[in-house]
Amino acid sequence: MRGASRVADQSGFVLHSYPYSETSLLVEVFTRDHGRVPLIAKGAKRPRSAWRGVLLQFQPLSLSWSGSGDVKTLSAAEWQPGLPMLEGRALACGFYLNELLLKLIAREDPHPGLFDSYRQALDGLAAMSDQATCLRRFEVRLLSELGYGLSLTHEAGSAQPLDPASRYHYVFERGPMPYSTGGDIARYPAVSGQTLLAMAGEDFDDLAVRNEAKALIRALLNRILDRQVLHSRQLLRDLQSFEEPDQ
Repeated sequence: MRGASRVADQSGFVLHSYPYSETSLLVEVFTRDHGRVPLIAKGAKRPRSAWRGVLLQFQPLSLSWSGSGDVKTLSAAEWQPGLPMLEGRALACGFYLNELLLKLIAREDPHPGLFDSYRQALDGLAAMSDQATCLRRFEVRLLSELGYGLSLTHEAGSAQPLDPASRYHYVFERGPMPYSTGGDIARYPAVSGQTLLAMAGEDFDDLAVRNEAKALIRALLNRILDRQVLHSRQLLRDLQSFEEPDQ
């Protein structure tokens, strides 16, 4: 049995919260040094709880907890200034980022680099930056952290530099392969060399690049998710009926 542990003043964000009892919440947080951690916020549902108005998604927090089991007990949470509240489409994009982390990051598996990328993505969304670019950059970094780093500059097998004017199939287990209209390779996503090279530089200014990168990354994520549904995608699709699609 693991001994009791105490963690103090850890930077983190709330990813999601669930009812735990009549008065408490189970809060999934993403922290810089401890990864994704489930915490019980005792009494958080009470009207006068100190947690009310603090355990909000997309707001930087300083968190402390203790416990010996898989689920720890939250002992302190303080709001840290620096991020305005997300609204509208930016809020829906934030839900998408959180759902990716909940479904793809194992509990108590630290990813400090990914934590910093998540914070950067929230900064961009809060500042009303190009939302598609914020999402694509985060997705590419997430894939790398999960061990699925994309090969974006050289052809698989031959190691020849990619030609921006050529098209390729992205073979999940290998990387970019020359485009073909037949055979088994044709079932893999088709993408231009220009898009792959732009992705390598995290340059998503071109609309065609954004669209191809979105399709490629979605295919890769769907493979990793293995039939898990991302409900936030439907929310983004619903918003697209009222706003210009870009995500």
